[in-house]
Parts: sequence; C-alpha cells; structure tokens
Amino acid sequence: MQTSDMVAKAYSRISNHIHNTPLLYSETLNKIIGSNVYFKMDAMQKTGSFKLRGVLNHLLAMKENGNIPSKIVAYSTGNHALAMSHAAKLFGIHARVYLPENVSPIKKRIAKYYGAEVIEVKTRSEAEELSQKDAKNGFYYLHPSDDDKTIAGAGTMCYEALIEMAEHNNLPNAIFASCGGGGLLAGTYLAKELLSPSSKVIGAEPEVANDAYISLRSGKIKRFHDSPNTIADGLRALSICERTFSYLKKLDGFYTCSEASIYYWTAWLMQTMKVTCEPSASVSMAVAYNWLKENNYNKKNILILVSGGNVDPSFYLD
Repeated sequence: MQTSDMVAKAYSRISNHIHNTPLLYSETLNKIIGSNVYFKMDAMQKTGSFKLRGVLNHLLAMKENGNIPSKIVAYSTGNHALAMSHAAKLFGIHARVYLPENVSPIKKRIAKYYGAEVIEVKTRSEAEELSQKDAKNGFYYLHPSDDDKTIAGAGTMCYEALIEMAEHNNLPNAIFASCGGGGLLAGTYLAKELLSPSSKVIGAEPEVANDAYISLRSGKIKRFHDSPNTIADGLRALSICERTFSYLKKLDGFYTCSEASIYYWTAWLMQTMKVTCEPSASVSMAVAYNWLKENNYNKKNILILVSGGNVDPSFYLD
C-alpha cells in the first residue's frame, strides 16, 4: 500500500486538467433522514466521471519521467474508456479500448467521439484478454484500477471534498463510495487518512454484483465468470484485484443494496436535486440510507461520492 501523501501529490499534478467539482446537499433529504448528506459531484467532471483523475495522474506521472507511451490500451465498462479517450487526445497519443457488448451505448458513442479506437466484443473476459494481448505487442496497458498512480488519482475526488468540508468545520462521520474494481475506495481510504482519519469509509455494491462483498467475507478474491446483470453498469467488474483488496480490508464497513433501491435513488437524486447521477453512483446513497436507518443514526455528516453521471437515455424509459 502506498502512503496517503501520494493523493496530495496527485492532486497537485492533475488539478489544472480537471474540474473542481461541486459539493451539493439537499435540505429535503436532510430533513427526511435527520442527518446532513453532502454529495461530491464527479458526475460533473470532464468525461462525466471520477475516472479521469486516475488516468491523468497515471499518464502525467509517466510524462514527468519522460516515458509517456505512444499508444495505450485497456478494457472498460465505459467510464474508464472515456477517461482514456479524453486523456489520449490531450497528450496526442493513440487509445484503443475494448468494450463488452453490455456497456451502455451512450458510453460507447462518447468514447468514439473523443477519438478512441473502440473495439466491441461479446464479454468482459474477452475484453480483458485482448487488451492484455495488445500489451505484449507495443501498447501500454492502462488498467482501470490495478495501479498505484491510478488509485492516487482516484483519491483526489475525496481529497477535494474533504478540503472543502474542513473549511466549514463539518468533516464527515462517514464516507460512502461504490465498488467496481475497488480503485475509488482505495483512493478514498488514502485521502481520508490524510485529511480526516476519524471518518469511516464504507463500500457499496449491488447485491447482484457482490464479488467484493463475497471476497471480504471469505478472505479470498471472488471472480465472476460473466458480467453481473445489474442496472449499475459501471460496477459490472468480474473481480477486484489483490492491490485494491488490500485497501478494502481496511474499510470500516461494506454493504450491498437491491436493484430496486439503486433505481429508486438514481431517479430520486436526478428528479429532486436536478443533477445527473448514473446508477453506479447512486449505489452509495442506497447503502448510506440503509446504514443510517438500520443503526438509528441521526445528526451525522455523510459524504457521498457521486462517481459518475453518464446515464444512458434508456434509463428514463424503464
């Protein structure tokens, strides 16, 4: 595990290339649950998710060392592909992304718009295998979460939020973030250790995509054979990795939520707060709500990391 100061260094490195996204709250929601909930809105980040932070930190660190690659490759459930595509355009390098067929259509279109070479395949496993094969043939393999630089960059989302909350003397009692590959939670743990060590960090995952939850319960990484069928399309990872698993073991809690609750909170946040929030991000709110109610907590300060906002139009038709 890396030291927390790597998140601060990452923030200094990438801050001129990203948006300092807003920290929002809803008086209506706060009255309903009896606590103060703050939403860090990386749904409003460039490319529509926190993923850009990790990709930029990774590539900028390589640039500093004079070894930035001429072409990069990865697999993705969507948002990592968008971040790679945008960063590749920024640095004038070639990006190739493998996307399984269950990736949100709007994410495929945006990746192509940014200029990436998008190759659609049938399964997530096939996407992983082909990207790793390219890594042996001249491409630099940029994994979505299994890298220290990427994790540190992801942590700048929480880091940014904690700086703002500290300025108003309302650091959170608990921080909630969703888990796909585990990079966001790993970076969030590092950020809170640096700026708010007493804050709890709690992971959130769909019940039908609960590989990390099972892994933590069993002590051994669980890997799905096929992508789980959850509405939270950004969380359809087959498994976490050993690197992120080491961070997840240090969290203060890890919970799952139903598909119905994910759909409910996605719609609630978009309709009530007038923000864009993809299902993969609303998982955190679903788990936070259950956590507060089950423990009869009130008057808590809660930070929700809204990790992305690339919602496919078909969501509105369901």
